[in-house]
Amino acid sequence: MLVNKLEQVNLHNPFNYLGLTENKKQGGYHLNAWAPAAVKVEVVELGTEKSLGFLNQVDDSGLFEGDFNVNEAFNYKLRISNTEHTYEVIDPYQFKEEAFHAVHYVTMKPQNLYEQLGAQLIDVKLLDGSTIPATRFAVYAPNATAVSLIGDFNYWDGRLHPMEKTQCGHWVLIVPGMQPGTKYKYEIKDPVGNRLPHKADPVGFCAEQYPSHASVVYDHSKYQWNDQAWLEAQAKVDRYKTPMSIYELHAGSWKARYDNNGRTPLSYREMVDELIPYVKDMGYTHIEFLPVSEFPYDGSWGYQPVGMFAPTSRFGTPDDFKYFVDQCHQNGIGVIVDWVPAHFPEDGHGLARFDGTFVYEYEDPRRGWHPDWNSCIYDFGKDNVRQFLVASALFWLDKFHVDALRVDAVASMLYWDYSRNEGEWVPNVDGGNENYEAVSLLRWFNEEVYKNFPHAFTIAEESTAFAKVSRPVFEGGLGFGFKWNMGWMHDSLHFISKDPAYRKYHHNEITFSMVYAYNENFILPISHDEVVHGKGSMMNKMPGDEWQQAANLRCYAAFMFGHPGKKLNFMGNEIGQGHEWNHESSVEWHLLDYPKHQGVQKLYRDLNTLYKTYAPLYQKDHEPGGFEWVEHQDAGQSILSFVRKADDTNQKVYVVCNFTPIPRDGYRLGVKDAGKYKLLLSTDDKSYWGSGYGNNGEFQAEEKAWQNQSHSILVDLPPLATLYIVYED
Repeated sequence: MLVNKLEQVNLHNPFNYLGLTENKKQGGYHLNAWAPAAVKVEVVELGTEKSLGFLNQVDDSGLFEGDFNVNEAFNYKLRISNTEHTYEVIDPYQFKEEAFHAVHYVTMKPQNLYEQLGAQLIDVKLLDGSTIPATRFAVYAPNATAVSLIGDFNYWDGRLHPMEKTQCGHWVLIVPGMQPGTKYKYEIKDPVGNRLPHKADPVGFCAEQYPSHASVVYDHSKYQWNDQAWLEAQAKVDRYKTPMSIYELHAGSWKARYDNNGRTPLSYREMVDELIPYVKDMGYTHIEFLPVSEFPYDGSWGYQPVGMFAPTSRFGTPDDFKYFVDQCHQNGIGVIVDWVPAHFPEDGHGLARFDGTFVYEYEDPRRGWHPDWNSCIYDFGKDNVRQFLVASALFWLDKFHVDALRVDAVASMLYWDYSRNEGEWVPNVDGGNENYEAVSLLRWFNEEVYKNFPHAFTIAEESTAFAKVSRPVFEGGLGFGFKWNMGWMHDSLHFISKDPAYRKYHHNEITFSMVYAYNENFILPISHDEVVHGKGSMMNKMPGDEWQQAANLRCYAAFMFGHPGKKLNFMGNEIGQGHEWNHESSVEWHLLDYPKHQGVQKLYRDLNTLYKTYAPLYQKDHEPGGFEWVEHQDAGQSILSFVRKADDTNQKVYVVCNFTPIPRDGYRLGVKDAGKYKLLLSTDDKSYWGSGYGNNGEFQAEEKAWQNQSHSILVDLPPLATLYIVYED
């Protein structure tokens, strides 16, 4: 019976049958060893290398046994001979207690999940007090009937390393001598004994690419960080009163190398040499990566992840990614990663029906299947799922020192009826559409992040009017630090894409954002989603001829940097890329050979510099006192003006936008103070490929009340341009 279970990989408790056990009736010890294809098995004592004799073969399938007339247990290895060669292994089944140690502390705090599960490199203490290196494996598959560890080390043969099931549903095994770099997976039998596709480790720290998608044993202890000064400084930063200009990018298509093998994206280490200097030169404060969690399909851009604890190996090792983050910090740049807790793909090696049942996803497809993305939805009510997701979030902050997590698709988590018609969703217990389980998870996630990592913050991509997304949990909020302002993005892009002749009919779209600007802590996003899937590049959204398109883009960019809220722009926006983003190509860097695109890039560089230099442009982003309309009702001329103010200075920056191609000479602008005003920036400057129309750079305020202000200045407004004018006390 035992032989059949071992041969058919149908044993859930191998420690009860294999390894060394005390023979209480006859004295001494009995040893069972499982070695399919072996012809003889010799037992050798560890440490002394003394041969203790050969085991008897019980069955042709590979079960061997023997009795040892000794008074005390001993550690041993097996010298196994088959028809081709002889090799030695330290029998895993003599380390039951050490294997079970993995799951004793898993549920005590989220971090324990990635400290205990997966493939953990440990030192196993032997009976004589010495230690040997080993890898401890633990995986959660509560409804499986059998789980085996498979890999290169056992020729992917599920018979050789059956794992032990614990009472809490984890399967465990220790393999002595296993080194980092070893590839492995799990062979799992479902509740009725059917073998499933080989599964990657849900808590795997590294993975191979197609076709194997194998997990890889990895040592996270080797990398030596050099960013302690950065982490300590960031823990003291008031993010709401400091500048934040984010450069969002897709690691696989920012830049590539071309050789005889075709196109190869830059590695993490190559990005250190090329991306970091570029971001510094352009003046961005943060880099945001589209998801780098391991994912199987390039076309998902990372938004269908299967490795929630592993940076994708497309661009290098986990330590390579650490090196990139470390170097960013040493160069004063923060790193944000997109994190996807909303859904996961159905790939056979992933989480979907992991043990043949719905371990990670909702069982009812009205809750567990996402119609937009053809993917599974996590069951946010299950304890194991909640801990898995929160642990994943903390893992990126802990092991990779990232500065923030931008949580993708929050709206799809919050509502049962997201992208569903009537009858396609199940209401909550109160009959409503709010997913209380997801709300609870997001609050816990945010509490754990801010409690454990003072240097870090969180960002929500949330597209609805759900209340208090970026308000603390103790105030009834979801607890995020920031929220993407999708309303501003949608309205302002709709406005700027209109022919200037029709903008007067859409004037409210460019002003409406200030009605709700302080409801949340907003980031203004012009993200990858706005320049893909037929939406066109930012340049090609703009109306008019070639000159007007560039002028509109420059005018809009400066409006964005003047508007309250932190800033985010996707790669390619800053050079006025001609085509929409394609993940299989790169940013169109060759366009920088042309003055138009050089001008757009220079404008973004200058905007970042001014934004960081002038406190009124950032210091009161999230307070009503930092902004005041000067003129927001001049729809007929499509002119907009406002003033930005700071906390600790009387300095003020006036932002004036002319959204038509008609220059306005002698435009009177209301200002608060007597004295001189200086032109900081005109997007129509010749250095930006503008016309250079108008002003000499200084203005003297007149004691002429205008636009509800006590003074005014006369300004020549260039066509399709934004001006920044500063008042220095």
